[in-house]
Amino acid sequence: MEVEIGKVTHYYNHLGVAVLELVDGLKLGDKIRFYGHSTDFTQRVTSMEVDHHTVLWVKPGDNMAVKVIQPVHVHDKVYRIVEEELESTA
Repeated sequence: MEVEIGKVTHYYNHLGVAVLELVDGLKLGDKIRFYGHSTDFTQRVTSMEVDHHTVLWVKPGDNMAVKVIQPVHVHDKVYRIVEEELESTA
């Protein structure tokens, strides 16, 4: 399941970093999807910053920077992939 958590507001090609405006929280290790007109890829969050300080999680309303594995574009949507744990019937 995917939950929309924000959008790309800036992209720094020379750094491979996207600035996101969030409407939901995000934490290190979350799996996210970037989706737009010519963008569609999934990655794990491996590095995040707020005001040039490394953080482990961010809350709704934060503007944060995340290292990306492919180029993104302003207005691309960002989704958090909710990985549901399978319940065992044992």
